[in-house]
Amino acid sequence: MKGVNIFLADGFEDCEALATNDVLRRGGVNVCLAGISDEPFVVSSHGVTIGVEYNLNDILSSGHKGTGPFDVMIFPGGMPGSRKLAGCRPLIQAMKEHYAAGGTVAAICAAPGLVLSQMGNLEGVRFTCFEGFQDSMVAAGAVYCPQPAVTDGRIITGRSAGHAVSFALQILEKIKGADKAEEVRKAMYLD
Repeated sequence: MKGVNIFLADGFEDCEALATNDVLRRGGVNVCLAGISDEPFVVSSHGVTIGVEYNLNDILSSGHKGTGPFDVMIFPGGMPGSRKLAGCRPLIQAMKEHYAAGGTVAAICAAPGLVLSQMGNLEGVRFTCFEGFQDSMVAAGAVYCPQPAVTDGRIITGRSAGHAVSFALQILEKIKGADKAEEVRKAMYLD
């Protein structure tokens, strides 16, 4: 799947989705907010309604031809949003195909445990997530590291809403390099 897409379901965590979107756009990344339903709006776990630019069916029609590590599928946490993402069979299949084609996946909070764990064999992959959601990743062979954000190859994970900017900066670094991530970090006065 080409491009950088943040997938949203009703009940997504506001900060994890929108801070990630903000940081990536500050870094010059063309990010798409994509809903998993055909509805043009998605409601966050805190009752904020936002419009999506595309829906899952629009994006799936583009396929995976030419997918590389700078193409990223992003899954924010939040409840029940993470569970809805995890239960969306076409999205999970697309994630598996995307990763197999060479793309990067990124998830934060509950989403690593609920969504990324469905990728299957994750032997030795280092990850983080919201405490209490690590068991399914560990069962798939991954190694839990309680850090703000962790990048291991083409898998990027974040711990919680409080670490959304760190998570986003790691995605930005993957796409645009360490210098661009540092530039955005400094511009946001994160020193």
